[in-house]
Amino acid sequence: MLDGDAVRRFEEFAFNCMSKTYLPGMSVAIIEDGEVAYSRGFGFRNKEYGFRATSNTLYGIGSVTKSFTALSIMQLVSEGKLGLDDPVDKYVPLDLEIMGEPVRIWHLLTHSSGIPALAYAEALIRYVTGAGGKWIPLASYDDLFAFMREARGWAVAKPGERWFYLNEGYLLLGYIIEKLSGISYREYVRKRILEPLGMNRTFFEREQLEADFDKATPYIVTKEGQHKKSEYLYSLSADGGLISNVMDLATYITMYLNRGEYKGTTILSSELIAEMEKPRITLPLQVLGGEAYAYGLAVAPNFFGYKLIGHGGSVLTATAYIGYIPERKIGIVLLANGSGYPLSQLAMYGLALMLNKEPEELPFVKIEKELETLTGRYETYKGTTNVEVTRADSFLLLNIKDRYTEMTMPLVPKKVEGKIKRFYTLQSGGRLPVDFIVDNGKVDLIYERYRLRKVSSL
Repeated sequence: MLDGDAVRRFEEFAFNCMSKTYLPGMSVAIIEDGEVAYSRGFGFRNKEYGFRATSNTLYGIGSVTKSFTALSIMQLVSEGKLGLDDPVDKYVPLDLEIMGEPVRIWHLLTHSSGIPALAYAEALIRYVTGAGGKWIPLASYDDLFAFMREARGWAVAKPGERWFYLNEGYLLLGYIIEKLSGISYREYVRKRILEPLGMNRTFFEREQLEADFDKATPYIVTKEGQHKKSEYLYSLSADGGLISNVMDLATYITMYLNRGEYKGTTILSSELIAEMEKPRITLPLQVLGGEAYAYGLAVAPNFFGYKLIGHGGSVLTATAYIGYIPERKIGIVLLANGSGYPLSQLAMYGLALMLNKEPEELPFVKIEKELETLTGRYETYKGTTNVEVTRADSFLLLNIKDRYTEMTMPLVPKKVEGKIKRFYTLQSGGRLPVDFIVDNGKVDLIYERYRLRKVSSL
């Protein structure tokens, strides 16, 4: 489990990832058998004043909120107030019949309505933070209905056929929760989930955040590595509005690990917790294989032979991830005050260590390590010309420039194991092979007519 060597490796990996992606601060909590086995903060919750991040620091948790919304819907299901097969337009004033079939409650829970992202949240978050975007005057459910009136014409698949992340769908679920419970969505979550779990520093309100000393300043992390102070979009609610800390979210994960129970209080039956965790719709991005979306949770069925359940969140100025493995009763929470290294990947690194598995075998760790060895400055014979190779996520960029011209080409990996690393780029409508040869500490690049040798790192 979590011994001293595992802690050292996790902290070293976390520190390096934060450094490389300029992440200002981060907090983490690790759960074993219902208890927090490890927690701490990394970096700064506020750079300007030099305040360090702690395990109690507050952050926006973005779409991790969706699991609270799904949990609330399942509570209403358990009380017989709605059914998962109910048509959504039974509760909301919208025509949501897509290609002759109604969008049902479970379609919204699984992002499978057939409607691609309408991107209201992306537009507003970018607009409010100054990153770009577009002003969308969406401040009430009536505004939401007006915004979505023509959304059915944007659909590209029948309900239940294909996964399209739809923030607006979770806002509709928030409306349904209000309509059936008779109280606001925020009040419902507070009374039915937060208070019973003792999550006393988890909330939606700006006033509560501003009154708390241990809060993270939200930052936009620029591509140059600068940190620009920003703010949260407080109009978000059922799709991504919660503010929390890793200790409270550790309690939340413990409830799932205990199959809906926490200290004698039943939040949801074990049967319905299991329903929340069943894979329903295949996710388009497959990293470990078999990844799917359930009800407000994502499922990776083969994480070193175990089922990993979790959800990420991002509001640009803060990112989040919760993950847990029911069979082993372990979990992890990570929160950060900016966008940088994917917290889901950092979480998987930590969970692998807890399982006594080698995290270097994770696909993203392997390719990152391989790509990192290939970045640098390359020269042809006797330095007659030079290029730079940089990394962009899971592929490389070949940069050729002089005083008057500049050209950048993506290098897409085909095979990165072994001595010869094979990539390709696109040229004149076709694929051009590009190879790297790694031998005895030397790295050569074979591109078009040229052989170039790596002469320095960047």
